[in-house]
Amino acid sequence: MRRTPTCVLSDAAPPDVGDGHALDRFVEIGSLTKVVTGTALTRMAAAGVLELDDPVERWLPAAPGTGITLRHLAQHTSGLPRLPPRVSRRDPYAEFDRPALHRLLHRLDAIATRPAGRQEEYSNLGYAVLGEALSAAAGTGYEELVTEYVLRPLDLAEVTAHPDPSRRLPAPGLFGWPRRPWTMHGAILPAGGLWATPRAAADLVVRLLVERRLGEPAPTWQTAGPLRWHNGATRDASVFAGALDDGRWVLIHRLNAAPDDTDRAGIEALKRSRAAS
Repeated sequence: MRRTPTCVLSDAAPPDVGDGHALDRFVEIGSLTKVVTGTALTRMAAAGVLELDDPVERWLPAAPGTGITLRHLAQHTSGLPRLPPRVSRRDPYAEFDRPALHRLLHRLDAIATRPAGRQEEYSNLGYAVLGEALSAAAGTGYEELVTEYVLRPLDLAEVTAHPDPSRRLPAPGLFGWPRRPWTMHGAILPAGGLWATPRAAADLVVRLLVERRLGEPAPTWQTAGPLRWHNGATRDASVFAGALDDGRWVLIHRLNAAPDDTDRAGIEALKRSRAAS
């Protein structure tokens, strides 16, 4: 049986750190990366580098005119499918590098499943395209632009696509051997490839949603009444992060746990914080 190391951070309780889940070890944050990407988009728009409603082809000329804008990509209303075509089940993004993404750009109109702006459909492919467009607009790589527009202004240092291997916390596999994570540092990086220490991920949530250091939260965040939230999952890691309008917040990260269970644990932690207040 595989262990389920767990870390829970919230406003109402001291850290609840399960077996092996250290606060200073880097873990995969999966699609919580999208929050960083979406925040970079809004920050670049505020700085006049681009506009939220720029069409994709303004920054990626190889793309045809599809009606898809940067805002559509950020809000998952681009009409693009969840995954790039023909991914592997073993490591779905191993071959999805930047050249592979650019080979797709000229046929985005054929890949889209519906017209832009019609319906929300969660799309990792859409965020890969968004990240590439932001890089083109900034004239620099993805990690450099999110450092400039998001991480440095938030005073966050422990967020990266390439953590020191000695500081990574991989999921334990058979007989306790660490499992090899998916390849997420290629074109899919803006959709789910960042790593962070749990304390840095918690600071990200607090500084964006509670303290509002960079203004109104990006459209990436999901909303449910007074709750803004986002989750994320890779093969072996899952995360839930959220904050309520009254300032209560939670971040939960788990290894070898079903993403739905992690989401439920995050909601329950918020409920417990209400009962304790």
